Amino acid sequence: MAGKIYVVNVGSNASHNFCSPIFVDRTFEFIPIPEDRQLPGTHGLEYQQLNSFYDPQENLSKYLPDAMATVTAHSDPEFDTFTYGDNCEINPRAMGMREVVRGDFLLFISRLQHWREGRPTKKFGFYFIGYLHVEQILKSVSGQPSDIEMGRFQVNAHIRRGMSDKSLWDKFWVFGGSSWSNRFYKAVPVTKDLCNKVFVTAGGTPWEWKDGRTELQTIGSYTRTCRCAIDPISSQGKIRSAALWDWIDKYSG
Repeated sequence: MAGKIYVVNVGSNASHNFCSPIFVDRTFEFIPIPEDRQLPGTHGLEYQQLNSFYDPQENLSKYLPDAMATVTAHSDPEFDTFTYGDNCEINPRAMGMREVVRGDFLLFISRLQHWREGRPTKKFGFYFIGYLHVEQILKSVSGQPSDIEMGRFQVNAHIRRGMSDKSLWDKFWVFGGSSWSNRFYKAVPVTKDLCNKVFVTAGGTPWEWKDGRTELQTIGSYTRTCRCAIDPISSQGKIRSAALWDWIDKYSG
Protein backbone atom coordinates (compact mmCIF):
# COMPACT_ATOMS: atom_id res chain seq x y z
CA MET A 1 0.00 0.00 0.00
CA ALA A 2 2.56 2.53 -1.18
CA GLY A 3 0.33 5.31 -2.54
CA LYS A 4 -0.58 8.56 -0.84
CA ILE A 5 -3.79 8.49 1.18
CA TYR A 6 -6.41 11.21 0.65
CA VAL A 7 -9.27 11.23 3.16
CA VAL A 8 -12.58 12.18 1.47
CA ASN A 9 -15.63 13.03 3.59
CA VAL A 10 -18.78 11.72 1.86
CA GLY A 11 -22.45 11.10 2.54
CA SER A 12 -25.01 13.01 4.53
CA ASN A 13 -24.11 15.35 7.37
CA ALA A 14 -25.95 17.21 10.12
CA SER A 15 -27.64 19.47 7.55
CA HIS A 16 -29.61 16.57 6.03
CA ASN A 17 -32.74 15.00 7.51
CA PHE A 18 -31.37 11.46 7.16
CA CYS A 19 -28.12 9.62 7.76
CA SER A 20 -26.46 6.40 6.66
CA PRO A 21 -27.21 3.67 9.22
CA ILE A 22 -24.72 1.50 11.09
CA PHE A 23 -25.83 -1.58 13.01
CA VAL A 24 -24.68 -3.38 16.16
CA ASP A 25 -22.28 -5.64 14.23
CA ARG A 26 -20.82 -2.61 12.34
CA THR A 27 -22.41 -3.57 9.05
CA PHE A 28 -23.78 -0.43 7.42
CA GLU A 29 -25.55 1.03 4.41
CA PHE A 30 -24.15 4.05 2.59
CA ILE A 31 -26.79 6.60 1.63
CA PRO A 32 -25.53 9.42 -0.62
CA ILE A 33 -26.53 13.07 -0.53
CA PRO A 34 -29.36 14.36 -2.77
CA GLU A 35 -28.68 15.87 -6.17
CA ASP A 36 -29.07 19.64 -6.35
CA ARG A 37 -31.83 19.11 -8.95
CA GLN A 38 -34.10 16.37 -10.25
CA LEU A 39 -32.54 14.46 -13.15
CA PRO A 40 -34.66 12.68 -15.77
CA GLY A 41 -35.25 8.98 -15.26
CA THR A 42 -32.91 8.03 -18.09
CA HIS A 43 -29.96 9.47 -16.18
CA GLY A 44 -31.18 10.09 -12.64
CA LEU A 45 -31.13 7.53 -9.85
CA GLU A 46 -33.89 7.90 -7.28
CA TYR A 47 -33.44 6.99 -3.63
CA GLN A 48 -36.06 4.25 -3.97
CA GLN A 49 -33.76 2.59 -6.51
CA LEU A 50 -30.85 2.27 -4.08
CA ASN A 51 -30.38 -1.30 -2.90
CA SER A 52 -28.80 -2.85 0.16
CA PHE A 53 -25.16 -3.87 -0.11
CA TYR A 54 -25.93 -7.09 1.75
CA ASP A 55 -29.25 -7.97 0.10
CA PRO A 56 -29.67 -6.50 -3.41
CA GLN A 57 -33.36 -7.47 -3.34
CA GLU A 58 -33.95 -4.99 -0.52
CA ASN A 59 -33.96 -1.23 -1.08
CA LEU A 60 -32.94 1.41 1.45
CA SER A 61 -36.30 3.16 1.79
CA LYS A 62 -36.70 2.17 5.46
CA TYR A 63 -33.77 4.44 6.36
CA LEU A 64 -35.17 7.49 4.60
CA PRO A 65 -38.13 9.85 5.01
CA ASP A 66 -41.01 8.86 2.72
CA ALA A 67 -40.69 12.16 0.87
CA MET A 68 -37.19 11.18 -0.35
CA ALA A 69 -38.34 8.14 -2.34
CA THR A 70 -38.52 9.86 -5.74
CA VAL A 71 -35.76 12.41 -5.13
CA THR A 72 -32.65 12.03 -7.30
CA ALA A 73 -29.67 10.76 -5.31
CA HIS A 74 -26.13 11.95 -5.99
CA SER A 75 -24.73 8.41 -5.81
CA ASP A 76 -21.08 9.28 -5.34
CA PRO A 77 -18.89 7.46 -4.53
CA GLU A 78 -20.42 4.37 -6.03
CA PHE A 79 -19.04 0.97 -5.18
CA ASP A 80 -20.37 -1.07 -8.11
CA THR A 81 -17.75 0.13 -10.60
CA PHE A 82 -15.71 2.12 -8.06
CA THR A 83 -15.81 5.72 -9.23
CA TYR A 84 -15.84 9.07 -7.49
CA GLY A 85 -16.23 12.56 -8.91
CA ASP A 86 -15.92 16.11 -7.63
CA ASN A 87 -15.59 19.67 -8.87
CA CYS A 88 -11.90 19.86 -8.05
CA GLU A 89 -11.37 23.15 -9.89
CA ILE A 90 -14.11 25.21 -8.21
CA ASN A 91 -14.91 23.47 -4.93
CA PRO A 92 -12.32 24.61 -2.36
CA ARG A 93 -12.85 21.47 -0.29
CA ALA A 94 -11.98 19.25 -3.27
CA MET A 95 -9.06 21.14 -4.80
CA GLY A 96 -6.53 18.96 -3.00
CA MET A 97 -7.56 16.04 -5.18
CA ARG A 98 -5.97 17.72 -8.19
CA GLU A 99 -2.70 16.29 -6.82
CA VAL A 100 -3.98 12.70 -6.90
CA VAL A 101 -2.11 10.38 -9.27
CA ARG A 102 -2.50 6.77 -10.30
CA GLY A 103 -1.68 4.48 -7.40
CA ASP A 104 -2.96 6.85 -4.71
CA PHE A 105 -5.90 6.04 -2.44
CA LEU A 106 -9.14 7.92 -1.86
CA LEU A 107 -10.18 6.76 1.61
CA PHE A 108 -13.84 7.56 2.27
CA ILE A 109 -14.98 8.70 5.69
CA SER A 110 -18.66 9.12 6.51
CA ARG A 111 -20.84 10.15 9.43
CA LEU A 112 -23.06 7.19 10.34
CA GLN A 113 -26.06 6.94 12.66
CA HIS A 114 -26.36 4.01 15.04
CA TRP A 115 -29.51 1.88 14.70
CA ARG A 116 -30.77 -0.48 17.39
CA GLU A 117 -33.67 -2.92 17.12
CA GLY A 118 -34.70 -1.52 13.76
CA ARG A 119 -34.80 2.11 14.88
CA PRO A 120 -32.40 5.06 14.69
CA THR A 121 -30.74 6.29 17.88
CA LYS A 122 -29.26 9.68 18.67
CA LYS A 123 -25.71 8.29 18.52
CA PHE A 124 -23.46 9.16 15.57
CA GLY A 125 -19.87 8.42 14.67
CA PHE A 126 -17.33 8.77 11.89
CA TYR A 127 -16.24 5.62 10.08
CA PHE A 128 -14.15 4.67 7.09
CA ILE A 129 -16.44 2.92 4.61
CA GLY A 130 -14.15 2.00 1.72
CA TYR A 131 -11.52 3.28 -0.67
CA LEU A 132 -10.60 3.71 -4.31
CA HIS A 133 -7.14 2.64 -5.39
CA VAL A 134 -6.86 5.15 -8.22
CA GLU A 135 -6.23 3.66 -11.63
CA GLN A 136 -7.69 6.25 -14.02
CA ILE A 137 -8.54 9.96 -13.81
CA LEU A 138 -10.69 12.10 -16.09
CA LYS A 139 -9.63 15.70 -15.52
CA SER A 140 -11.62 18.87 -16.16
CA VAL A 141 -14.45 17.13 -18.01
CA SER A 142 -16.14 19.77 -20.20
CA GLY A 143 -17.92 17.48 -22.65
CA GLN A 144 -19.03 13.89 -23.12
CA PRO A 145 -16.01 11.58 -22.75
CA SER A 146 -14.96 9.09 -25.42
CA ASP A 147 -16.85 5.84 -25.88
CA ILE A 148 -14.11 3.93 -24.07
CA GLU A 149 -14.17 6.38 -21.17
CA MET A 150 -17.96 6.30 -21.05
CA GLY A 151 -17.81 2.53 -20.81
CA ARG A 152 -15.71 2.90 -17.69
CA PHE A 153 -17.38 5.90 -16.03
CA GLN A 154 -21.00 6.00 -17.23
CA VAL A 155 -22.36 4.98 -13.81
CA ASN A 156 -20.76 7.93 -12.02
CA ALA A 157 -23.11 10.63 -10.74
CA HIS A 158 -21.25 13.49 -12.44
CA ILE A 159 -21.35 11.72 -15.80
CA ARG A 160 -25.08 11.14 -15.30
CA ARG A 161 -25.49 14.86 -14.63
CA GLY A 162 -23.64 15.79 -17.80
CA MET A 163 -25.68 13.40 -19.90
CA SER A 164 -28.88 15.00 -18.60
CA ASP A 165 -27.82 18.62 -19.25
CA LYS A 166 -24.88 19.84 -21.36
CA SER A 167 -24.31 22.75 -18.99
CA LEU A 168 -23.35 20.21 -16.31
CA TRP A 169 -20.20 19.20 -18.14
CA ASP A 170 -18.69 21.71 -15.73
CA LYS A 171 -15.02 20.68 -15.63
CA PHE A 172 -15.50 18.11 -12.90
CA TRP A 173 -12.96 15.38 -12.27
CA VAL A 174 -13.74 11.65 -12.03
CA PHE A 175 -11.55 8.99 -10.47
CA GLY A 176 -11.77 5.30 -11.35
CA GLY A 177 -10.58 2.61 -8.97
CA SER A 178 -8.59 -0.51 -9.74
CA SER A 179 -9.51 -4.04 -8.70
CA TRP A 180 -7.77 -3.29 -5.38
CA SER A 181 -10.58 -0.88 -4.49
CA ASN A 182 -12.85 -1.96 -1.66
CA ARG A 183 -16.22 -1.20 -0.08
CA PHE A 184 -15.78 -2.44 3.46
CA TYR A 185 -18.05 -5.20 4.73
CA LYS A 186 -17.99 -3.52 8.14
CA ALA A 187 -17.48 0.16 8.91
CA VAL A 188 -14.08 1.00 10.39
CA PRO A 189 -14.31 3.25 13.48
CA VAL A 190 -12.45 6.55 13.40
CA THR A 191 -11.44 7.21 17.00
CA LYS A 192 -9.49 9.93 18.78
CA ASP A 193 -6.68 7.48 19.53
CA LEU A 194 -6.44 6.44 15.88
CA CYS A 195 -6.40 10.05 14.68
CA ASN A 196 -3.62 10.93 17.11
CA LYS A 197 -1.60 7.99 15.85
CA VAL A 198 -1.97 8.38 12.08
CA PHE A 199 -3.05 11.96 11.21
CA VAL A 200 -1.46 15.39 11.45
CA THR A 201 -2.59 18.83 10.33
CA ALA A 202 -1.58 20.38 7.01
CA GLY A 203 1.23 22.05 8.96
CA GLY A 204 2.47 18.74 10.32
CA THR A 205 1.28 19.18 13.91
CA PRO A 206 -1.00 16.82 15.87
CA TRP A 207 -4.73 17.39 15.75
CA GLU A 208 -5.99 19.68 18.49
CA TRP A 209 -8.92 18.45 20.59
CA LYS A 210 -10.35 21.63 22.06
CA ASP A 211 -12.53 21.79 25.14
CA GLY A 212 -16.13 22.48 24.25
CA ARG A 213 -15.95 20.51 21.01
CA THR A 214 -16.98 16.89 20.74
CA GLU A 215 -14.77 14.28 19.12
CA LEU A 216 -17.35 14.08 16.33
CA GLN A 217 -17.08 17.82 15.69
CA THR A 218 -13.28 17.73 15.72
CA ILE A 219 -13.02 14.81 13.31
CA GLY A 220 -15.60 16.41 11.03
CA SER A 221 -13.71 19.69 11.03
CA TYR A 222 -10.33 18.15 10.17
CA THR A 223 -11.75 15.95 7.40
CA ARG A 224 -14.13 18.45 5.82
CA THR A 225 -11.53 19.47 3.22
CA CYS A 226 -9.86 16.73 1.21
CA ARG A 227 -6.08 16.71 1.21
CA CYS A 228 -3.24 14.24 1.29
CA ALA A 229 -3.47 12.89 4.83
CA ILE A 230 -0.54 10.48 4.66
CA ASP A 231 2.42 10.35 2.26
CA PRO A 232 4.35 7.13 2.87
CA ILE A 233 7.44 8.43 1.09
CA SER A 234 8.81 9.75 4.40
CA SER A 235 9.82 7.49 7.29
CA GLN A 236 7.10 8.91 9.56
CA GLY A 237 4.57 8.74 6.74
CA LYS A 238 5.42 5.09 6.20
CA ILE A 239 4.86 4.35 9.90
CA ARG A 240 1.54 6.20 9.96
CA SER A 241 0.41 4.56 6.72
CA ALA A 242 1.20 1.08 8.05
CA ALA A 243 -0.67 1.81 11.29
CA LEU A 244 -3.74 3.00 9.37
CA TRP A 245 -3.85 0.00 7.04
CA ASP A 246 -3.38 -2.35 10.00
CA TRP A 247 -6.36 -0.69 11.70
CA ILE A 248 -8.46 -1.03 8.56
CA ASP A 249 -7.50 -4.69 8.16
CA LYS A 250 -8.49 -5.32 11.77
CA TYR A 251 -11.95 -3.76 11.58
CA SER A 252 -13.15 -3.81 7.95
CA GLY A 253 -14.07 -7.50 7.74
